[in-house]
Amino acid sequence: MRLFQRLTFWLESHWVTPAYSGWVLLGVALFFFGAATNTMAGWLYVISGVMMAMLSIGSILPQRSLQGLAVRRQPILPVSAGSALLVTLEVENETRRAKSLLQVRERVPSGLGRQPQQAIAAIAPADRYRWVYELPTERRGIYHWQLVQLRTAAPLGLFWCSREQQAKAKAIVYPQILPLSHCPIVDTLGDESGLQWQRDRSANAGNEGLTRALRPYRWGDATRLIHWRTSARYGELRVRELEKLTSSQDVLIGLDTAVAWTPEHFEQAVIVAASLYCYALNRGLSAQFWSAETDFVRDRTAVLTALAAITFKPSQVAVPLPERPLIWLSAQPQSALPAGSRQVWFPNQTAAHSSDEAASDRSRLRIDPHEDLMQQLQSSNFG
Repeated sequence: MRLFQRLTFWLESHWVTPAYSGWVLLGVALFFFGAATNTMAGWLYVISGVMMAMLSIGSILPQRSLQGLAVRRQPILPVSAGSALLVTLEVENETRRAKSLLQVRERVPSGLGRQPQQAIAAIAPADRYRWVYELPTERRGIYHWQLVQLRTAAPLGLFWCSREQQAKAKAIVYPQILPLSHCPIVDTLGDESGLQWQRDRSANAGNEGLTRALRPYRWGDATRLIHWRTSARYGELRVRELEKLTSSQDVLIGLDTAVAWTPEHFEQAVIVAASLYCYALNRGLSAQFWSAETDFVRDRTAVLTALAAITFKPSQVAVPLPERPLIWLSAQPQSALPAGSRQVWFPNQTAAHSSDEAASDRSRLRIDPHEDLMQQLQSSNFG
């Protein structure tokens, strides 16, 4: 059966293959020819000859119908996993004759679902047909495909003929990005070493930054921070509380790709990395992503593209980590992290029962695969 299907596909893509009606007509023509041979009736020869002529014409015209057609593709905009890719394909008729009864079929990768196809009634001379369709996405990745199949049985419908054309496509599916409203992992990063966006609650020595609030004067406050106009209005001294960026350090998110992961946990880790990175950007912080494969990546598009393509490759050689506070996503507990760092730990089943001490570390968030991921990121408490 498979051999017959391969033969049929080869004939269709290189020459033609009979349709159901073609097989029927061929059988009837052979029947009339056999009857004419036995009876020597001339009209039976005529009928069988006319049928064979129709089969000959029907095998030539579909090949001509596919000549002079060009396929062009518009760039595909990236989307996040779960959203649909919008694909635009144009079939142009470069001849002076109309093309009718065509079928267009895309050879998309298996990860993007079923092969989409579209029937085209007619394309006028020197005109084009624009086909816009959606591809559902379930998992992140960078997908490539390049073949578009044009197929027709016009005008008689006796033979199918198909030809493939090159139309390179690249579709980027970013990881799912969780809409975090708050995230203690990012908010408390670097608290121990003072490398984070902090509020100058004591307002003890700074005169730069934006005024966050006004509060009553306390003993020891600098007089240059007194807001005299407001003090006169309330009849008591009021001082300004400032907030300032005490360091130019980035929020660094690292993904451990040198250890063995389960596929489900690794996909969750990639989702967490993308969500934390976008959350940091939405808060106005400077954020970076790091892994052994990508090194340091800063730009949003570059980070999401890297996360769409990233994979894990277990290695026996220890990979040196950046020497600054970071959020470390790993399948193994890491104790030698820079001061002020945080770890998001995705334990496997064997480690889940043997690492109680690691799980109790308040600088480490242990992810439970059976609980809601976004809720765990928002309810974590550090420090």
